[in-house]
Amino acid sequence: MSATGKILAGKTAWVTGAASGIGEATALALSRAGATVALTGRRLEPLEQLAARIASEGGEAIVAPADVADVAAIERALALLVGRSLDIVVSNAGTNIPDRSWSKLTPDSVDLLLDANLRGALQLSRAVLPVMQAQGGGVLIHIGSLAAHVLSAGPGPVYTAAKSGVVAMSHAINIEHGVHGIRSCVLSPGDTLTPLMDKRPVKMSDEVRARMLRPEDIAGLVLHVATLPPHVCVNEIIVTPTSLV
Repeated sequence: MSATGKILAGKTAWVTGAASGIGEATALALSRAGATVALTGRRLEPLEQLAARIASEGGEAIVAPADVADVAAIERALALLVGRSLDIVVSNAGTNIPDRSWSKLTPDSVDLLLDANLRGALQLSRAVLPVMQAQGGGVLIHIGSLAAHVLSAGPGPVYTAAKSGVVAMSHAINIEHGVHGIRSCVLSPGDTLTPLMDKRPVKMSDEVRARMLRPEDIAGLVLHVATLPPHVCVNEIIVTPTSLV
């Protein structure tokens, strides 16, 4: 631990999907632990608001807007971090849509869901792995979903397939890059109260919402994984709300 008493002091973390929900909570948790946090998302205004909040708490944030499915945008965001270590990458960007069943999917909506939930994670990982390898290590934490393990109609076939792909991708990173000191972990939460829940085809009751996990619950797990000793690799964590197991 550093002289400041903050376990991540001197570290740099990059969080995608940082504008709201799990990403926002994670960025705050990492900053409060001492990390400089790069904030990525498609919407500039909420990123700037979050950066201002972090600064007001005495932290440091770098606003790096990008759509993770846009390779050039990822590279531009990564360029803002040149000269820094890249110790932690939290791949959180993702989405779903109301018209998610087979009968309502279109070619464009399939592409949208795959881009946001799988292709973006792949391209982000591809971009940061050489940086982490050159510096001798790093941690990638991917926000997956319980949908990859407990199959149901609710999340829709494309979202389910994409999140299953994220699990496979993360294991593949460990197989190839564990020898380079790089660790990859998937956090697969059950229902979590984020803006994504507003896109469900059927509106949920306040009672159901009250029983869900909170973004801060997942952020706490991210911080736990990010601060484990370098020789410890947690491949995946599945977490559910106790009342909805």
